[in-house]
Amino acid sequence: MIAGILQYEFLQNAFLTGIIIGIIAPLLGVFIVVRRLSLIADALSHVTLAGIAASLLLEKKFTGLAGLNPLYMGMAFSVAGSLFIEKLRAVYKHYQELAIPIILSGGIGLGVIFISLADGFNTDLFSYLFGSVSAVSRQDLWTILIISVFVIALVVLLYKELFLLSFDEEHAKASGIAAKSVHFIFIVMVALVIAASMRIVGILLVSSLMTLPVAASIRIAKGFKQTIFLSMLFGEISVLGGLTISYHIDLAPGGTIVMIAVLILIVTILLKKIAGMRPA
Repeated sequence: MIAGILQYEFLQNAFLTGIIIGIIAPLLGVFIVVRRLSLIADALSHVTLAGIAASLLLEKKFTGLAGLNPLYMGMAFSVAGSLFIEKLRAVYKHYQELAIPIILSGGIGLGVIFISLADGFNTDLFSYLFGSVSAVSRQDLWTILIISVFVIALVVLLYKELFLLSFDEEHAKASGIAAKSVHFIFIVMVALVIAASMRIVGILLVSSLMTLPVAASIRIAKGFKQTIFLSMLFGEISVLGGLTISYHIDLAPGGTIVMIAVLILIVTILLKKIAGMRPA
């Protein structure tokens, strides 16, 4: 495996991208879970699918766009979807949770239309749906690296604001925090990370990488910062373990990554239960 990574550029791209995604997806996932917005990742991933399908359709219909990277169109759709979610949350002030299923449904609908216009699925689309080790290009790696630096820098700069908004939004607003602006920045970051993660994990499974490591860490962590650290650790184990196994036995990396994350979750639940059974 190590010899293969040293020899083949596509393996280098996949593993470096995996390392990056294993950090930034659970990092934002902690704030998503705490704010009870877990379904937002599903909604934006389906909007991203519509963007990918639209890009592949344009490539098929217009030969001049053959070199267009679908990752950029996916990001554009994902960010647009995040902005629509914010707009709908303002429209439905007393039913803000409605914004997520509305955007999710719209994303699925658009995706199906674009896929049908492109005369069905093709190999490229399948790699985006379920992830692919060989599909990650050096251009994708650099794009994801830039996004990760941007996301980590913003999380560090806005950590206090994100923390307060996650646990007590009313107190945060009373403290003078620009809640709307911070939430806008946060949801755009989520949109970019979801679009960036699709190459490795796949569009249909990317939300799992943002929530399963967090669900596992919550069971055993003793504080918020420890939850963040353990989430990123479990995310890295899932991604690197999934890529390694999928490479050796020729499985879809996305599904393998998610199943390792599920196993980690089961182990932490059992450990917590065993610890609770011990006499004080």
